[in-house]
Amino acid sequence: MLVLAATPIGRVDDASPRLATELATADVVAAEDTRRLARLARDLGVSVGGRVVSYFEGNESARTPSLVEAMLAGERVLLVTDAGMPSVSDPGYRLVSAALEAGVEVVAVPGPSAVLTALAVSGLPVDRFCFEGFLPRKAGERLGRLREVAGERRTLVYFEAPHRLDDTLAAMAEVFGGERRAAVCRELTKTYEEVRRGPLAELAEWAAEGVRGEITVVVEGAPEREPAELSAEELVRRVRVREEAGERRKEAIAAVAVEAGVPKRVVFDAVVADKRSAAG
Repeated sequence: MLVLAATPIGRVDDASPRLATELATADVVAAEDTRRLARLARDLGVSVGGRVVSYFEGNESARTPSLVEAMLAGERVLLVTDAGMPSVSDPGYRLVSAALEAGVEVVAVPGPSAVLTALAVSGLPVDRFCFEGFLPRKAGERLGRLREVAGERRTLVYFEAPHRLDDTLAAMAEVFGGERRAAVCRELTKTYEEVRRGPLAELAEWAAEGVRGEITVVVEGAPEREPAELSAEELVRRVRVREEAGERRKEAIAAVAVEAGVPKRVVFDAVVADKRSAAG
């Protein structure tokens, strides 16, 4: 069996009793940082019963097969990361995928999550949301990724390093608009926990002074807008642009229909009419 266990994101007393039990009884404990694991076990007053192996981004691929072999041999493998739930911007996905493919049972010990905690305290809508993880470090790639979700209606959640927070918030203000509401959650559940809420432009100005700690950013989704009525010529032009970029016509028509807020048949008829006009 593979057990994915959430660990505290700040306060050690947020750890569940099940986590302590799993640490004491697992045959193998795979930890993102073995030193942090030792400190966590000490704080919980638990002795790790099984053998401890490191499992982090640099050795995930190499170590996964041996862990799966251990599970197939009947051992209970516990996976813990530095904080929060394994697989959520942390090691875990590869091991889960390999375990399931091998027919191994996978269970979870739920617990602290920076994503859900930030959402809950943000004051922004939480009925629908999407987690975007860390943005690219390079400015151009970061802007490109933000433009991909500029029209996303769901609340967006990001992780960010403190030294890049000001650039990220400025880029968000540029792409999403400076008035888009957001919340910057710093050091959640820790001693110096702070949540700053406000428009992106205002938050970017605040972050320019320097921010420390572990950061989660929650951004309001795009407002609902009435779709602009596009001419048949514009619909055809957009389909052509997508085709020239390598999309198949069927997919291009479907995408343009979504963009324009019209039925696919309207775009299809415009493309057919344009083709007949060009042929005649």
